[in-house]
Amino acid sequence: MSTMRVTQRMMANGSVTQLQAGLSRLAKVQEQLSTGRIVNRPSDAPTEAATAMRLRGAVQEQEQYARNAESGLGWMATVDTALSGMTTSVRRARELALQGANSGSTSPASRQALAAEVDQLRAGLISTANTNYLGRPVFGGVTAGQVAFDSTTGSYVGVPGEVNRTVAQGVTVRVDVSGTDVIGPNGASLFDDLDALSTALVGGDTDAIRTAIDSLQTRLDAIGSAQASAGAAYNRAESAVQRAKDATMSLGESLSQIENTDLPRAMVDLKLQEVAYQAALAATSRVMQPSLLDFMR
Repeated sequence: MSTMRVTQRMMANGSVTQLQAGLSRLAKVQEQLSTGRIVNRPSDAPTEAATAMRLRGAVQEQEQYARNAESGLGWMATVDTALSGMTTSVRRARELALQGANSGSTSPASRQALAAEVDQLRAGLISTANTNYLGRPVFGGVTAGQVAFDSTTGSYVGVPGEVNRTVAQGVTVRVDVSGTDVIGPNGASLFDDLDALSTALVGGDTDAIRTAIDSLQTRLDAIGSAQASAGAAYNRAESAVQRAKDATMSLGESLSQIENTDLPRAMVDLKLQEVAYQAALAATSRVMQPSLLDFMR
């Protein structure tokens, strides 16, 4: 039967190795408590670190979706306000046309005053049609300019196209309204109708005034339809914001379960490691007693 000779040096080396291991465990727990995270580097837990990276990417994606949807809400709120203002102005212009069509009770001077008010409404509507959100006209499509309609002639100068916001994976919401859908094409637009109405009021052309009344009613219907579509899109974007925030919260909780330190458990573990390290120090001090060589020096 063979025996292994245990030397003082072997005992000392073994004790130091165990001390270093205990100190490493103590340092790891202290780091987890100080940072509040279990996984501080990929080598701590490769699988959990990879999962945490994917979750963090998903959280950033949902946060971006929420920002996109909130931007869309800003656009559509601006659009809704502009359309409401247009509705009020066009309805007023139609009322003026109805007054002017009553030839028996309106004098030329009265019709002149009505025409002047129609001209003012037209100018106000052009300004409303050029409503901007963050420097971009909400009725201008994808134009790079700051106006959708020429401020003098009322001609459409925007670039047709949809302004969309991605609010979820594969889901986009249109946040603008086509200026030509609301105002009409150049040559047959709301502004042209108002011009014709003003001219008809000045000239007392009752037939032209009645034609303008019908045209303005058509414009009111178009504005109402656009406002309804914008409202539906607003509701979609608002729901998308909530979904993105809910998803962000859920993903954040999953990420917390993987990364964050369980403080009560870590504090107990820290105390255990401290006791174990102190015990190891005491045991090592007994192992590393003076040897015969120390007495011979």
